[in-house]
Amino acid sequence: MYHVYTEKNHSEFSRALVIETPDYDLALEKAQKAIEGKPELSYIIEQTDGSMNSYGELITRVVAESD
Repeated sequence: MYHVYTEKNHSEFSRALVIETPDYDLALEKAQKAIEGKPELSYIIEQTDGSMNSYGELITRVVAESD
């Protein structure tokens, strides 16, 4: 599963979920559209297999992010 987030000025506190999808190509397309024409926004795409750590938090890894 891929989770697409946008952030304002690379601040994790402004992170907003755009879409959750099992398709990487769709995730990348939605991420690029979400920040199109908005120079203050960046995107991050994280992948997860549903595993959780000992605190019950979802384990994710970043697979793509905007410049």
